[in-house]
Amino acid sequence: MKAFMGIVLILLAGLGASVWIGFHTKLSEGKLPYDDDQKGISEQVVIKFSHVVAENTPKGLAAQRFAQRVNEKSAGKIKIEVIPNGGLYSDQEELEALQRGDVQMIAPATTKLSSFSSKWQVLDLPYMMPTRDSIIEALNGEIGETLLGSLEERNMKGLALWTNGFKQITTNDGPIVQPSDLKGQRLRIMPSPVLERQFELVGAKAIGLDFNETYRLLESRELNGEENTISNIYSKKFFDVQSDLTISNHGFLGYAVIMNEDFWAKLTNDQQTIISEALDETTRWNQTQSFKMNDEQLSLIKDNSSIDIHYLTNEEKREWAKRWQPLYREFEEEIGKELLSKMIKLRNTNKDF
Repeated sequence: MKAFMGIVLILLAGLGASVWIGFHTKLSEGKLPYDDDQKGISEQVVIKFSHVVAENTPKGLAAQRFAQRVNEKSAGKIKIEVIPNGGLYSDQEELEALQRGDVQMIAPATTKLSSFSSKWQVLDLPYMMPTRDSIIEALNGEIGETLLGSLEERNMKGLALWTNGFKQITTNDGPIVQPSDLKGQRLRIMPSPVLERQFELVGAKAIGLDFNETYRLLESRELNGEENTISNIYSKKFFDVQSDLTISNHGFLGYAVIMNEDFWAKLTNDQQTIISEALDETTRWNQTQSFKMNDEQLSLIKDNSSIDIHYLTNEEKREWAKRWQPLYREFEEEIGKELLSKMIKLRNTNKDF
């Protein structure tokens, strides 16, 4: 038995020596054993894409489609990791996280960007883009380029503009038809001087709050109502805690797709091209599907909830627009006369009421 154990010890010692000699040789040569399974991982670029809405919304679906197209175009070498529903950052946190480089990509509502450049406030002015065509023309043309370009000095690379649709009004205190119907009501808005002033002009109290807190505050009656697109009203089930929905089409909700500038600059030209092409394709898809989705989900709300739905007539829209006209003058200097005049010209060309 002792002889057997001795042989085993000799064999183990020899095996250990062989391993040490082989490993030591690789170290002296500056090389380590290579594992083929690790090649794809080391070459893959992972981009975290954080956003705050549900996956079944225009932004949520566009983010998924974009990730899929990038994966296909790059043969898996670029991975877009989409984190929806504020799972990584809230809508109040994501912009700072992007600037710090803690996340590589976000798609905040354009309203949020007015804190970086007051030019973005032009998209919040009520009835500034009264038709679908006016929205697409503004976002895809010179106006959109100007807005995206304004982010560069903030370590942010503006890549694309996505649409959600027109904003509507929901409340718990009867139908909203005339501007006076909102007097005294407390409404949730995205933080924005334009939006806050917009509702002040009709006697309401607008409060800028986190999107994902809205349902709870409506349910508890701490708020009377809110403004949002149909897709957000549907995905967050605001219709369950609101009695009335007014189809006013008074405002626009869209998103800027943004990447951390430093991260973008480190990508190769080929990687940047893949991302840009995938975004262009996704943006064209989004700008068609977002309006279609809002139409479909309005029908679902109508068929599957007890909320009362009111449609503003053209005459009623003109009355609201008249009450909000002072906003254009109040924010002219902050937005810039040239940019505002281009938007007004676009509005007047496409006005449908």
